Amino acid sequence: MRHLKVIVVGGGAAGLMAAGQAAEAGAEVVLIEKMPRSGRKLSITGKGRCNVTNVAEHDDFLAHFGATGPFLQEAFARYFNTELSGFLESLGVALVTERGGRVFPASGKAPDIVRALVKWVTRSGVTSLCRTRVDQLLLAHGRIEGVRCGAEEIRGDAVILATGGASYPATGSSGDGYALARAVGHKVMTPRPALVPLETAGTAAARLEGLSLRNMRVTLLVDGGKQHEAFGELTFTAFGVTGPVILTLSGEAVAALQAQRKVELLIDLKPALDAEKLDRRLQRDLEARADEPLRSLMRGLLPKPLVGVCLQAVGLPSHRRGSSVTAHDRKKLGAWLKAYRLPVTGHRPFEEAIITAGGVDTREIDPTSMASLRCAGLYIAGELLDVQADTGGYNLQAAFSTGWLAGRAAAESAT
Repeated sequence: MRHLKVIVVGGGAAGLMAAGQAAEAGAEVVLIEKMPRSGRKLSITGKGRCNVTNVAEHDDFLAHFGATGPFLQEAFARYFNTELSGFLESLGVALVTERGGRVFPASGKAPDIVRALVKWVTRSGVTSLCRTRVDQLLLAHGRIEGVRCGAEEIRGDAVILATGGASYPATGSSGDGYALARAVGHKVMTPRPALVPLETAGTAAARLEGLSLRNMRVTLLVDGGKQHEAFGELTFTAFGVTGPVILTLSGEAVAALQAQRKVELLIDLKPALDAEKLDRRLQRDLEARADEPLRSLMRGLLPKPLVGVCLQAVGLPSHRRGSSVTAHDRKKLGAWLKAYRLPVTGHRPFEEAIITAGGVDTREIDPTSMASLRCAGLYIAGELLDVQADTGGYNLQAAFSTGWLAGRAAAESAT
């Protein structure tokens, strides 16, 4: 076996994992990061807590990736959540599992993960070049032979592209890798923000700004048809809605918006009650509190900020007494509570997106090694690939798993 030199472009989750694994497999490794230090985006992920993975079983885990999941089967078969957790704990990072199977550092501090990975990479013998931008992949006879950084050329036997997507560009994840991949013949599926807040029509969201609702059932409608449904917490903002349940639905919402389709959200504010039980509850409340105005009476069913929005939407004056509400009025109230409709007009920019959907077409990548099928010696890992999931630690696991596979495969490619 000849001594192989591997160049890793990008010092995020996938890049750090790839660099350390390649070094431990015997390669000489150079890690190139354009920011002052590696792991900038990783240090703020999960609201600064770093949801590194999820304890879900293999099939359930893959299901969170939708149509992009099958590509990851081989990577997860080689390196999955138990391996990642064991690895991080071996580096001295204690982990805890929280609601929904989400795994975090016990300290609740994402920088602890970054420091542990950077120390491991350094200890493994990786040479890190920060504040260095890769401008070009160097090819000879259709094979990678290095990279160009400004006027300098760095020669190598394999290059792993792990530059991330286009979300949180201030951390260095600004989409540079797409151009590098295209330049050597790769197809890039149009990048778009994912796990991103949504903008809604009208003034209702702004009136409700700061209000958070737990245990809501939210349905995404596209052109009037049910596209997806999720259950969880949402928060109203000046521009629309955010929160875990909205982020989960946002990928399909953004894709539909970009296709110029009609997008709406239906919020079931009383998911524990079916329509019949809710109607009986309304009847009881209206009878028991017949002399109270609706603005007071409805407080038994809704947070105060939502009462005004509700009564305006169904056309009932807030001062009206419970005793004067007709059966027809009651049915309108029940229908609104079960299906509060919010038209979606847009989404927030990449700066506010947690991940990027789209990326390098996985049909052009060998899933057993992350090797390019377009350019010998090139490997692509992490968010740069057209692979994405909803929230819960799934996306970071994909980055670590594909990085692990790319690093090992690149180091072993000279055998």
